[in-house]
Amino acid sequence: MAPRKIFIIGGTGAQGIPVIRGLVKDGEYAVRVLTRNSTSARARQLASLGSNVELVEGTFASETDLHAGFKDCWGAFVNIDGFNSGEKTEMYWAIRSYEIALEEGIKFLVYGNLDFVYKKSGYDPKFRTGHYDGKGRVGEWILQQNRLNRGRMGAAVFTTGPYIEMTIAAQTIMVPTIEDGVVTWKVPLGNGSVVHVALDDCEYYVRWLFDHPERSNGMDLEVAIDHIGYDELAKAFEKVTGHPARYIDTSLEDYWAKGDMGAAAERPSGYNSDLKDPAAMTFRQNFTGFWNMWKYSGGNTGVIQRDYKLLDQIFPDRIKTAEEWFRREEKKGQEAGLGSLWERVQAKNLKPILKIGEDRRKGRL
Repeated sequence: MAPRKIFIIGGTGAQGIPVIRGLVKDGEYAVRVLTRNSTSARARQLASLGSNVELVEGTFASETDLHAGFKDCWGAFVNIDGFNSGEKTEMYWAIRSYEIALEEGIKFLVYGNLDFVYKKSGYDPKFRTGHYDGKGRVGEWILQQNRLNRGRMGAAVFTTGPYIEMTIAAQTIMVPTIEDGVVTWKVPLGNGSVVHVALDDCEYYVRWLFDHPERSNGMDLEVAIDHIGYDELAKAFEKVTGHPARYIDTSLEDYWAKGDMGAAAERPSGYNSDLKDPAAMTFRQNFTGFWNMWKYSGGNTGVIQRDYKLLDQIFPDRIKTAEEWFRREEKKGQEAGLGSLWERVQAKNLKPILKIGEDRRKGRL
């Protein structure tokens, strides 16, 4: 039987690569991947996965490209880059993607989502995080539409969080430094915790959603390794590597005034958005809400929560602790010739994990 074809928006992003790897690994699915540049390093990486990967050049901000991409596919995975488009533009094109998928006869759509933190906080303004709220609104809208359309096109929402890979990567809001020989995370987290997600686990979860549409239709699958405090993160790094590590809580004022992200504070949070637009947010505004979200989410009892029993049921072998992830990453890095974790967190060795870091915020949808 011919493999079911999935149209992918966001395939060259950090999450898209493992998602595609999981779909095509056994021949059950083929993918058509929308990319701005089919010769980029990430696109070539996808092409190397085999003949079940088709690359098509285009943009999610084009109805013509969307119609061509969805045409003759069975399913779709839509994960629009909010740091490319900005909150308002992402919402429009995510909604149009759902509508055009319906037009083109897609049978099952998975939407790459983030927590609607503004709503989950009771619409408290200190939690407004544009790149989370934009996705979260659309995720809720898709599930509402699904109540009417589920017989015609099923849909599921895949809600993630900050990738744990970002804690040892360049050009992220949680990039570590080495101070007096100690790996140091200086972030305004207090006693809160972050629902970090392992990219390798995304491979399994999204495949599960497509493999089990009878159960996943209408589901918001909210995933994470765990609620990870940064004292815990530092202790896990130290235990795995044998090198000292620490977490230093900092105020939001010092984070923006003295931290690595200070230079970006007044730039638009979406590099194609325009700060002359009243709907646009600055980097500082967006990530102030982001850090408040996690500061008030400690112990799985705050603003952002997860059902870990459900995740254990769906994926018993999922990564469950920061220490487990660091151990896997240490082994993976050594085998790939990247060096130990200690070597990889040296400033000269830090590599970006997010596509935005590789693209260096080039303004193009």
